[in-house]
Amino acid sequence: MKRIDRIYEYIKIRSQEWTESAFEQENEGVTTQEVVMQLEIKRPNASSDLNELVRQGKLIKSSGRPVRYADHSLKWHKRPQNKMNSQKVDQPKPTVRPNRETRVPASEISRVPATREGNNTGIREKNNEAFANVIGSNDSMRTQVDQAKAAILYPPKGLSCLITGPTGSGKTFFVHAMYRFAQANQVFAADKELVVFNCADYAHNPELLMAHLFGYRKGAFTGATETTDGLIQRADGGMLFMDEVHRLPPEGQEMIFYLLDHGTYNRLGETDKANKVNVRLVCATTEDPASSLLQTFVRRIPIVIKLPQFSERPIVEQVDLLKRMVAIEANRIQRSIHVKQDAVKALIGSVTYGNVGQLKSNVQLVCARAFLNYMNSSEISITLDELTPEIQNGLLNLANNHRERLNELTRILEPVLTLVPNEGTESPLISDSYELPYNLYEIIGNKAALLREEGLDKESINRYITTDINVHLKSFYRDTGLTFDTEKKLSEIIDQRIIRFAKNMFEYAQDHLDYHLQRNFVYAMSLHISSFLKRIQLGESSRTLHASIKNMVEDYPQEFTVAKWMKQELQKEYSIKIPEVETYYLTLLLVSLKQDKVTGRVGVVIAAHGRSTATSMAEVVTTLLGVDNIRAVDMPLEMKPQVALEKIIHCVQEIDRGSGVILLVDMGSLATFSEKITEKTGIEVKTIDMVTTPIVLETVRKTDLVDTTLDEIYRSLQSFRGYAGSNVTTREENGHTLKRKKAIIAICASGEGTAQKMKEIIDKHLEKYFDVEIEVLPISVIEMDEQLANLQQEYEILATTGIVRPKIDAVYIPMEQFFNGDAEKVLDYLVEESESYDDSELTLEKAKQICVEYMTESFTFLNPQKLIEPLWKFSRSLLKNEENYSQIINILMHTAGMFERSLRQDTLIAPKEELEMTEQTEIFKQLEQSLNLLSRTFKIEMPKDEVYYLQQLLAYQD
Repeated sequence: MKRIDRIYEYIKIRSQEWTESAFEQENEGVTTQEVVMQLEIKRPNASSDLNELVRQGKLIKSSGRPVRYADHSLKWHKRPQNKMNSQKVDQPKPTVRPNRETRVPASEISRVPATREGNNTGIREKNNEAFANVIGSNDSMRTQVDQAKAAILYPPKGLSCLITGPTGSGKTFFVHAMYRFAQANQVFAADKELVVFNCADYAHNPELLMAHLFGYRKGAFTGATETTDGLIQRADGGMLFMDEVHRLPPEGQEMIFYLLDHGTYNRLGETDKANKVNVRLVCATTEDPASSLLQTFVRRIPIVIKLPQFSERPIVEQVDLLKRMVAIEANRIQRSIHVKQDAVKALIGSVTYGNVGQLKSNVQLVCARAFLNYMNSSEISITLDELTPEIQNGLLNLANNHRERLNELTRILEPVLTLVPNEGTESPLISDSYELPYNLYEIIGNKAALLREEGLDKESINRYITTDINVHLKSFYRDTGLTFDTEKKLSEIIDQRIIRFAKNMFEYAQDHLDYHLQRNFVYAMSLHISSFLKRIQLGESSRTLHASIKNMVEDYPQEFTVAKWMKQELQKEYSIKIPEVETYYLTLLLVSLKQDKVTGRVGVVIAAHGRSTATSMAEVVTTLLGVDNIRAVDMPLEMKPQVALEKIIHCVQEIDRGSGVILLVDMGSLATFSEKITEKTGIEVKTIDMVTTPIVLETVRKTDLVDTTLDEIYRSLQSFRGYAGSNVTTREENGHTLKRKKAIIAICASGEGTAQKMKEIIDKHLEKYFDVEIEVLPISVIEMDEQLANLQQEYEILATTGIVRPKIDAVYIPMEQFFNGDAEKVLDYLVEESESYDDSELTLEKAKQICVEYMTESFTFLNPQKLIEPLWKFSRSLLKNEENYSQIINILMHTAGMFERSLRQDTLIAPKEELEMTEQTEIFKQLEQSLNLLSRTFKIEMPKDEVYYLQQLLAYQD
């Protein structure tokens, strides 16, 4: 149970003991201190959650000190007759208008009478049909529906509201229900439409976004040839729905809250706010309003309606939602659809990340595939065997993780769920982001008929069209950014207990093996353990021990001994029996994670004019590829050529490992340096001019290949023209020349566990490129070279990742980079085939400006202009290289976030055991002492948890 839910349940139970009068006299009620003591929660977190529950309308609070809290039902059920309803007829009704200082708790506004001046008193009962399509409107969604009604009917002009909820929770559908309710209650004229605007559509062009929303005056910008109204003017007298409102820039939020306060606005290019409108505003976001929106904006919105996740809905509602989705498909194809009980369970269990939207997407996929199989039948049957493997796994998900839900489904479901077209279904759902913009069934029918005419058999037709269906209904995962906290990202897919265990394994292996292990040990080991534990839980048979594996392991007795110890510890930790074969796979993993001794590689030196041009390029490539055979020479314009030559010679001597050095230069006399360097040092040097980040990336990648000579690298770089056209590869098949498919290779010990996890992560990121086809191929380290040789015949291999770095001509992405965001840059670079890095010189002034802009856009309580200098000084003091502006920016931004969170009383919480262990170290104590000096300057107390995460960031920078 979440922390906020624990608090609410505790106060809800305690509230049953009190009376309203005792609470109003402040004799009863739960204080913040009581929550802290009873539930063992930190005070800032308790205070934040209590205020959020008040904001949601679940709790009410007293006005005295200390503040006391009670369940909203204390007033809801025990309050005397509503004062609004008890007014005398001849008395004028008071006007209630929330201003910037006044917020109206849901517990109050949900009691607003559903009558309006000039309307009949019976309208509320008559027009409840508007929310009839909202499943759960009388159960789990009752509070949300009451809030929505109150927002529409609150006198005199309603209240603005913000709808929050995860992706796919039904926010758009809920807004349309609100609009229909408003229409039914004659809130605005019948011809007024619901104006919908998704702020994400123009998030990368704020000026265009503002122009669409507010309109613009002639000449306001290039192309503004005439004065044009925006969507706000179009919504005058009606309702404006702003989806993804967190993508609205701060200046747009300021203009919106001015509109809410005054009812006026200005178009782009206008200085006076002379345009007056009467607009009912509804906003929606998937993000936390406290951190993603200006607080001045949030305070103008009195009602926040939080929609639940699919998993939080009662089982009966989950089934009703499924029925609704299948009924829509039955109406589309005008045929009865019969869904077997196990298929119903699998569909419900398949909803893991996308809520109602994912359910709808899965139902569309299943029905489309079934329609293909029953195209000539009057009815369609859907069984478990006909579902895709991913959806079939939904049944396993319920069996392994949600046994109670599975049992309840078994109790309430019939053997077959039958939906008949046009029978007992409500009006169709409003179109949303999961609604296909075309008739998929018509496409399937037409294409099948066309293929039949061409003489294809049924099996071939089904194979071709199934591929089309999968393309049309591609998963709707959203792209999510990664943070510096790689362990936190790893813990989103791997249990924290496994990660802790993998850390212990690393320490043990380091102590008992006479070599160093790779940085990605914890990631690889965590994924490996998670994978085979899952197989054991599912009762799958153990893997076969191939003779090749056994023979290989015989050569590594030291690693085999460590692996046997690991297996024993795993059995103790999880109280399970682990097959002996896993010892061999653990040995294989240990061998793969041995840190290579880098010898004989060609060195790389970058020399470029500018104070940090060369360093910046080297830093980018080092971060992306994790190499150490590169050096950089920055040459300010005033540096004399002889001084530059001496610096380059020093770097060449430092980086040479016996195979020569590639010198990458930008212009001028630098291109002639190679002969002079060879003459003075005896080291063979080849020079490539007109250096760019792609050239550096390609050079370093080439040097990492086994047996690649200096001359081979030099020749390949002379013909290198960037990644856009240099590797258009083809293959021969049956006398025809075919373009090779593109692929990324994921490598693990077995090709099943860790590699499959990496495939899922990469596939998720690649989904945003709808027009690019890249396969992610998991393979085993066993006979890896042979597998890669075969794959290279069929595929153009863009990159590899996993527990080992294969010696092939492709970029290698270390596993850990998928958990700190760097790998995503490489993937974007490879896919988009364009230079995506900013190679301009990062000056002190520019670095500070980046920080100021970031703080201005991201934080509410901090004053960037006043804080930039002390924060810069503090961040710089924590680094060994005080001129590394990129790292200083990273630390400064994180530190600023720490103070913002402290002011919001919403600080990070560190793992308890990790914190207790870390805070005893000398590094932690020194860091805490330095931070306390800064905290005293700002007069803000900083908890140890935040110090812990800052230390993690610093460790990663090192």
